[in-house]
Amino acid sequence: MGLPREMQESERSVFALHGATGLLLATVLLLSILAFLSAGAISTQQAEATNVYKIENAHELKMIDENNKHQYKLVNEEEY
Repeated sequence: MGLPREMQESERSVFALHGATGLLLATVLLLSILAFLSAGAISTQQAEATNVYKIENAHELKMIDENNKHQYKLVNEEEY
């Protein structure tokens, strides 16, 4: 095992993602994905926070049943 060889002039590239440049690019990419997903989650929460629903027949709900979705009804703003 020897020391790593030096990078030749022809192997250098502006778009090489080594060292601090790659770390900075990966950090910016991950933070932008985090910001995008956080903004989507906040907007979804704000939109759904005003949707009031009621359960029609709570005694007919089962632990795992595809028909449970028919028991939930959205309530109009005038009703509450």
